Amino acid sequence: MSKIVEFRNRDRFIELGLTIAAIRKMRGLSQEELAEKANISRSYLSSIEAPNIIRPFSVEILYNIADALDIKAGSLLNSGFPLEEHSNKINVNL
Repeated sequence: MSKIVEFRNRDRFIELGLTIAAIRKMRGLSQEELAEKANISRSYLSSIEAPNIIRPFSVEILYNIADALDIKAGSLLNSGFPLEEHSNKINVNL
């Protein structure tokens, strides 16, 4: 499997990473806490969330992150994921 991300998927990986970061923050989790729950390193999670780094990752990692965030993996992949719909399930101090 190639580690090179096709140009057409580049923005998808960026959006997915930003979605993961946003939900993690709404859940009140640090990168270290989420990484531990998802059984990955903090630096790996950091590279997934970073918008300036294109980090492809496996479906297994996606499922691990989704489970750790208590959300369906499909919701993370949905480009129109409405974070507001889930705000009542997420403890957020604004």
